[in-house]
Amino acid sequence: MSTQEFLRQRAVNLVIGGRYSFANRYDPEGKRREFACRTSRVSPFRMLVSVPIVGMVGERVDAYFHDFGQLNGRISDTAAGGFCLELELERRRREKMADMLKWLEKKQQDVNVQDERAKKRIIPENPHSTLVFSDGSQRSCFVIDVSSSGVAVSADACPEIGTPLAVGSAVGRVVRHFREGFAVKFVHELDAASLERFVIRTAIPSKAKKPAIDGLRADEALRA
Repeated sequence: MSTQEFLRQRAVNLVIGGRYSFANRYDPEGKRREFACRTSRVSPFRMLVSVPIVGMVGERVDAYFHDFGQLNGRISDTAAGGFCLELELERRRREKMADMLKWLEKKQQDVNVQDERAKKRIIPENPHSTLVFSDGSQRSCFVIDVSSSGVAVSADACPEIGTPLAVGSAVGRVVRHFREGFAVKFVHELDAASLERFVIRTAIPSKAKKPAIDGLRADEALRA
């Protein structure tokens, strides 16, 4: 099913973070590489997912979400930064997921429900940004969440701890690896109100001013 067809169907607009891998893709060590992902619309039959690596129509995907557990399926349509995943579920599991979606939709509409962690870390509306390395090379990335002091990123790259880089125009260093990606600590804390403006940026044109990285004045880069 195409994305446009799915948008006309009954489903829940729901943002839930998870992880995914492609069934037939492995790293040089023979292990599956996992990436972070985020749903935007979900039904018991399919879901729209924002991702750092899109894949191809027909490709099998294995995913995991805290609220739904392990989910398997195939890509039925792709778009910039995401795909539509056709879920492979037995009838009983599909009915259970339908009940879960009803509960999550009701919870989402409850103004009394607050996520304390969300007050400290922001999940950006647009999760797609750009990594800029000290040699000027760039790589697209998926921003999992961001705070005034750092950002969690998933990308088709895993820089060594200590590597200087910029996420958008926010300069920092890689401080930790985790299952789906890595964490970057900013050189200077950012204003909470301006986080998305600094961090969420698409590819920077080659002639444009790039963030100052590794030994240069990061505070100037943050004002770019």
